[in-house]
Amino acid sequence: MLRILLVNDTDKPIGELREALSRAGYAVVAEVDGAAALLRAVEELSPDVVIIDTESPSRDTLEQLAVMGHAAPRPVVMFADRSEPQAIRDAVGAGVTAYVVDQVTADRLAPIIEVALVRFEEEARLRKRLADAEQRLADRKLIDRAKGILMDKRGLSETEAYETLRRQAMRQGERIAEVARQLIAMADLLG
Repeated sequence: MLRILLVNDTDKPIGELREALSRAGYAVVAEVDGAAALLRAVEELSPDVVIIDTESPSRDTLEQLAVMGHAAPRPVVMFADRSEPQAIRDAVGAGVTAYVVDQVTADRLAPIIEVALVRFEEEARLRKRLADAEQRLADRKLIDRAKGILMDKRGLSETEAYETLRRQAMRQGERIAEVARQLIAMADLLG
């Protein structure tokens, strides 16, 4: 059973949405009025999905969503009354995975939440691939710089410099990039 955190960012009552979620088989772990307590509620309750009911997302709500997206990312479904293109772009940019205009019926909740979950998982996978690629690139730059230092100071070929780094990494039980980082730090220290 998915655990849902409901955020009421509007003056209208949210009872119908809570009841529709319960009828659809979801557990509403808490209701939060406004976005100010969003991050704390997410960290304390660890919901599977955050659902925000709003007329139109406020700047404060979008900022809180962006903070939550970095500190404790979760799929976010936003039910809004208005379909302004800029509001939709801002919401998606802040981390909303599904933006739904108008009231939703109980029979539409499950597919909307499922799409949000799938989209969130895909975005998380892409973020991880990007972070891995960026790390490999940063490691490659360190290794190349360390090879350059070895080639310059010890007169080694590029292949010999790489083999020297590799052997040292094996002796220390560390990654080549970490050995390269250490070599660069020592070279900077010694001038």
